Amino acid sequence: MPRTSIGGLSISRIVCGSNPFFGYSHFTRSRDMWMRRYFTDDRIKEVMARACEFGINCILSGIQDRLHRIIEELESEGREMHWICTPGGSISEVKEGIEWCGEHNVEICMPHQNYTDNNLVPSEDRLIGYDEIACLIRDQGMIPALSTHRPETVVVMDRAGADVESYVVPFNSIGFLSNVEVEWVRRVITNSDKPIIIIKPLAAGRLTPEVGLPFVLRNIKDRDAVAIGFSNSMEVEEDIEIFGSALSGQIEDMPLSTSRSKAVFD
Repeated sequence: MPRTSIGGLSISRIVCGSNPFFGYSHFTRSRDMWMRRYFTDDRIKEVMARACEFGINCILSGIQDRLHRIIEELESEGREMHWICTPGGSISEVKEGIEWCGEHNVEICMPHQNYTDNNLVPSEDRLIGYDEIACLIRDQGMIPALSTHRPETVVVMDRAGADVESYVVPFNSIGFLSNVEVEWVRRVITNSDKPIIIIKPLAAGRLTPEVGLPFVLRNIKDRDAVAIGFSNSMEVEEDIEIFGSALSGQIEDMPLSTSRSKAVFD
């Protein structure tokens, strides 16, 4: 598993996403409800343990007591799993979340998009409240970073020289959850000197991994990482294989999903 570095912390270039675990499907309420019922702590741990076996060593999530317990269990079994956590809400809520993160062994603290995007002031090259927030993150012994759905956040904060070690940004070939064209998001990602964690590379399931992952990897830096949400341990192995072949530029002829209507292609 290739690695990158965020604030001196070595993390795998595939980050384990957590939306499936906690019922954020970006599809329908019924799918959200199914995910929440399906993903018991044991099933979450099973997927994360499989990810560890393939060299994935970090997870991205919001504040979750359940996840803290699971990470502790994995680490007690000798598995490495760094935690990138995204406390959100108002400025006061973010500060409370930062303290929670500091008490729960989070290593990279990324205030969530619902703080970042509501407080960005591009005309003034600043993010309201962030200087104090970044200091609080540092005081808690964590690495400061930012989660955003507005690619201009990267431009503004880089230009301001803010204490930001990395960003989370949605990026995929159909522009899902982006507010500007795909080519503009690509330019923002590649022009930034900071390592960026790409979220929604498969547009929350609207793209297959064979389509979504090669596109993303062709259009980001070697220092950037990709967060993928896995619905089961088999997806871990499949997506890592696709990621590896796309990274090498040698796309393998992998087995595809089948149905009776595709029998003629066999």
